[in-house]
Amino acid sequence: MRIAFLVAPEGVEQVELTDPWQAVRDAGGEPVLVSTRPGEVQAFHHLDRADTFPVDTTVGELSATGAEGFDALVLPGGVANPDQLRTDADAVAFVRDFFRRGLPVAAICHAAWTLVEADVVRGRTLTSWPSLATDIRNAGGTWVDQQVKVCTGGPNVLVTSRRPDDLKAFDEALLEQVSGV
Repeated sequence: MRIAFLVAPEGVEQVELTDPWQAVRDAGGEPVLVSTRPGEVQAFHHLDRADTFPVDTTVGELSATGAEGFDALVLPGGVANPDQLRTDADAVAFVRDFFRRGLPVAAICHAAWTLVEADVVRGRTLTSWPSLATDIRNAGGTWVDQQVKVCTGGPNVLVTSRRPDDLKAFDEALLEQVSGV
């Protein structure tokens, strides 16, 4: 179970990266930190700087192979994180490739902005931070206010959740879809 975690160089909500990362590790999986630039990513606790994390590879380095070699994609939130990712063509293409290949994608909080930019929410039902509801509807998706939503009505499984308080349910749904746990 090799899981890509896609984050921008700055702005990811730390707990939305570290909690699912640890859940994947605890289940015997290999989490891989993917970003748009090499080096380290700067995480945040809401608006305050938190820890930094080393990047394993970049979307540019993966542009030839895309999602090949991965079993799923996790998109952590944070307001600035998906806002940066949706302006990076390689990052958006990387996300699209998981949908094209029928691989599970899990997004929490504001990460749905990246899904909207990748044009993969049309006809799907998902949840997110409530302020994204209009963006999701405008992109052709159906927004629901639920702790976690698993949508199988498309080319892949899409797991979404609203906020850090939902991480336990998010992690469980992610692992169930990826490993059958």
